[in-house]
Formats: sequence, structure tokens, C-alpha cells
Amino acid sequence: MASGFVVSVEDRLALERLARSVSEPWCRVRPARALLALAGGGSVRGVAREMGAHQDTVRRWRDEFGARGVDGLGVVAPGRGRKRRVPEAVAEAIVADTLAAEPPGGAVCWSTREMAARHGVGKDYVAQIWRERGLRPWLADVFKLSSDPQFEAKLQDVIGLYVDPPERAVVFSFDEKTQIQAIDRTQPSLPMVPGRNRTVTHDYRRCGTTDLFAALNVATGEVLHQTRKRHTGNDVLAFFKQIDAHTPAGLDVHVILDNVSAHKSEPVREWLSNPRRERWHLHFTPTSSSWANLVEGWFSILTRKALKNRSFTSVADLQHAIDTWAQHWNHDPQPLRWTKPAEQIIAKAKRAQTALTKTATHH
Repeated sequence: MASGFVVSVEDRLALERLARSVSEPWCRVRPARALLALAGGGSVRGVAREMGAHQDTVRRWRDEFGARGVDGLGVVAPGRGRKRRVPEAVAEAIVADTLAAEPPGGAVCWSTREMAARHGVGKDYVAQIWRERGLRPWLADVFKLSSDPQFEAKLQDVIGLYVDPPERAVVFSFDEKTQIQAIDRTQPSLPMVPGRNRTVTHDYRRCGTTDLFAALNVATGEVLHQTRKRHTGNDVLAFFKQIDAHTPAGLDVHVILDNVSAHKSEPVREWLSNPRRERWHLHFTPTSSSWANLVEGWFSILTRKALKNRSFTSVADLQHAIDTWAQHWNHDPQPLRWTKPAEQIIAKAKRAQTALTKTATHH
């Protein structure tokens, strides 16, 4: 007898992804396959036999899905599951030592084996504790606080342009991606086939570099760009002239940019001082805050989509790839939206500064 179990199209797609996954744990993949079989008209008894499970287990999977959806599959409820045999005090000691104790031999961080030997437990237990507490000793995030005395004012100004731009104006997020290397792999790549990734050689020949100038229209997502040999003040001025020519008359031009000296060079300042450029307004991000410039996100997309793991036999070849992908982007541009309020970022920066000061004091 059919189970009468029905799922929405969205849930079916999520279950199918989970059922095919090779990275999700089996305790999630197995119930996903069972639920798909039920949704396909299978009976509880038939699905249980097919999955090698008890009928009550299949019913429990079905009920869990009804209560918590796909995300609830395989999640062990509090108080259930196998109980730990290691005292909680040992777990707390592992956490404390991970955070504060010096690893042996001058190592940068603890390994699971070293920590397990220190506390007389298995390495898998240490890995479990680290996973539960969100500890990853082998990783380090790149981090630097801005020391700009006008950090708050500049950040609020920039984010204000993103979320509430002025009327009759175009807001551009501008920056350079410098020293992009044209590198040619020393051997041809092997194509991707089922069970094997595409290959590239670890070594390469350097064929030159180019500097990419880009200005992201915050409202439309369209990107203006140039590739140039250098990034001097005159190069910046040449790109500003492209922005000016592209922006319709009668609209103000607001440009968000960082504090590189070329952006404040004499040629740029002289050009902007002309009364004919009174519609131009530059808004500098705080120092050490490149993350506040939206065009950095576009650079990341460009690198991932068009440059990473590619071979370029010349600078012209590299520039052609950049031009081609930029044209593709502008065929259907997607605006990059700023979502976090300035107040949250400022509050987080203050907490980080307090923590950094305490750390420096203790050392």
C-alpha cells in the first residue's frame, strides 16, 4: 500500500541533492533516500526493506521531516544518541589547552594526535570537541583594524552611498587590481572527466603583468574597466575621464575609492579643481578597509570565473580574457548589494579593538 507521502517541488530538489551527496554524513543521506522513495509512491514496509531499516525508523524519518524539514534530517535530539564515556572535565581541559597552552616542539598549533596524547583520549574525540566548539587551530583569518581617526565618519559616508544614494547622481565603486600575472603553464592541461578534476601544472612561465582599473555602477552593476601598463596618477586620471564621458550630463558623479597616493596625485587634483568638474565627488574609504569597496567583490568574481587556473601566453592574451568576461558581465549586470548597517560594523570594530588591546597587554 502506497504511503501517501507528498513533498513540495522545493523539498524534493533539496532531498535529491542530499541523497546524491558524497560529503554529507550517512545519517542524513540515508533518510533522504528513504523519503524520496516514499514520495515516489513506496510503502513504509517496502522502503524499510529496501533501506535495510526498521519500519519504525522510516516512520521516524518521515515525522522528523514533517516537523523540521530537510535541515532536521539526521540531527540527534538533545538527550538521545550514544552518551560520552569521557568526563566533561576532560573536554573542558582540551578546550582550555587548545586556546592557551603552547604546542610541543615550537609548533604553531596543536594537532588532534598531540592533544589526544596530552589528555589520554583518542584523536577522534579531540576532533569531535573541536568541531562542537568551533575550534580550528590550523586556520588563521586575515585581519587588520583600521587606525584611521575618521573611521566611523568615512564608513558611514560610504555605506550611506550604497544604501541611500543621492538623487540625480551615479555612484561608482572604483579600484585597481594591480600586477595581474599572465602565466603560461609548462604543459597542456588534462580535461576533467568523471572521477578526476581538470589538471594544471604546478610550475609556469611568467609572461608579464597588467593593471586593471574598474568602476562598478552601484545601482546597475555595470562595470567600466581599462587594462593599463601602470597605475600612476596619469593612469587614474585617464580612467576618471572615461567615467566622466560615460556619465550623462546633468548627473553628479560620486566615486568611492581607497587612499592610494595615485588617487590624490597632482594630475588628478588639478583636473578635479576645474569648475567643469564640480559634479565630481570623491569618497575615501577608511585606511586598511578595502572590504568597504564593493568593486572588490567584482574583482573576486572575475578572478574566480575568468582568471583562476588559466594559461595566458602573453599580456595581450590576459587582457583579452578580462575584456571578454567584462563584456559578458555587462550583458546582464548584477548589482552587488551592501547589507550590513554601519552601526554593526563600528560596534564590531570597537569590540575587536578592545580584544586586541587586552591581547597586547597580556603579551
